[in-house]
Amino acid sequence: MDLKSQINLEKLPKHVAVIMDGNGRWAKQHGKPRVFGHRNGVTAVRDTTEAAAELGIEYLTLYAFSTENWNRPKLEVSALMRLLVETLNKEIQTLNKNNIRLKAIGDINKLPGRTHDALLQGIENTAKNDRMTLVLALNYSAKWELTEAARKLAKAAKEGTLDPDQLNEQHISNALATQGIPDPELLIRTSGESRISNFLLWQIAYAELYFTDIFWPDFGKENFYQAIIDFQRRERRFGKISEQLIP
Repeated sequence: MDLKSQINLEKLPKHVAVIMDGNGRWAKQHGKPRVFGHRNGVTAVRDTTEAAAELGIEYLTLYAFSTENWNRPKLEVSALMRLLVETLNKEIQTLNKNNIRLKAIGDINKLPGRTHDALLQGIENTAKNDRMTLVLALNYSAKWELTEAARKLAKAAKEGTLDPDQLNEQHISNALATQGIPDPELLIRTSGESRISNFLLWQIAYAELYFTDIFWPDFGKENFYQAIIDFQRRERRFGKISEQLIP
């Protein structure tokens, strides 16, 4: 039995987030520069996006570039930014064909001009699509996001539009970059690393975590299906006990 047929389409996560890791090590394995790994990682992005859309998942968030990634060698960062522009320009037609909307979270105003413009154009050109939303986390970090949210809430309190004594979880969620997007129920990380790396720290409070040793360029549809199957085998209790979940 193939993996896709084992998936219960009635119990899909609405939102899957992915930490795409291992491009550099994959390239090293193949005796190539790190940029070679990033280029081959684009195929995994395409395959994962198609797999998610075909299943009926509503939101897919990909951690494409963190605020910490600026600390990488300048040549690699420059190549990554060029690749982003190239990929966005090339894939917009595919996104429209598949009725997929593009969004972005992160401090995108600090991206290089061409990257920023290509991103905004992609968001605008796919805005009316409603089959699935693909969210790119670019120049993103959860600590940056939470700091920005705290700043917004502090400003609202200072201006008198928010009573600090009435502050609740929904106020915080509404101040985040993911406002209006449901929290991920499944977080996938590739390459054998078992950490969160400053990604969606508030939003993944109750997410199921799935770690695989596969490097990102080798991650395909079958690997995505396996992660969904693993998710569906787990019991999500949200602080309750098993007996309380029985209808």
